[in-house]
Amino acid sequence: MPSVKPNPSDKDSEPFVETDPTGRYGRYNELLGSGACKKVYRAFDQEEGIEVAWNQVKLRNFSNDPAMIDRLYSEVRLLRSMTNKNIIALYNFWRDQDHNTLNFITEVCTSGNLREYRKKHKHVSVKALKKWSKQILEGLNYLHLHDPCIIHRDLNCSNVFVNGNTGQLTVNKVNN
Repeated sequence: MPSVKPNPSDKDSEPFVETDPTGRYGRYNELLGSGACKKVYRAFDQEEGIEVAWNQVKLRNFSNDPAMIDRLYSEVRLLRSMTNKNIIALYNFWRDQDHNTLNFITEVCTSGNLREYRKKHKHVSVKALKKWSKQILEGLNYLHLHDPCIIHRDLNCSNVFVNGNTGQLTVNKVNN
């Protein structure tokens, strides 16, 4: 699909900082979050007309550890094979040789992670907590029933994401 170029005369138009190799996904400069070796940016799927998350891992951080790079690719391929409403959806991934990055596009959860969401919203009913717990357990059950079984190994509120408009929770950072 050809990339849609922003109209310079349109003051509401925000230009993409970069696009994926297919031209389908465009990355904005807005940082949604970051970790030790990954940055997550707001992005847009031009084909579906939805916001997505553009995850970017700098591979130079692992230049002396090829096994770690293999593990990253393995985790991304594993995530791509999963289809469950309580596991973060991965849409595409590729390696940018010029910038030595691994990029992958995932669904974006509008309200960030559960840790930040709970800091913002302090008065949550037991009913809502039960609903959230059920969704997390459904995601874990999906992982555990996978063949071979997948153990998350880092489940915490920073790795559970919230769509605050719907109350939908998704588990992220799936490890095998």
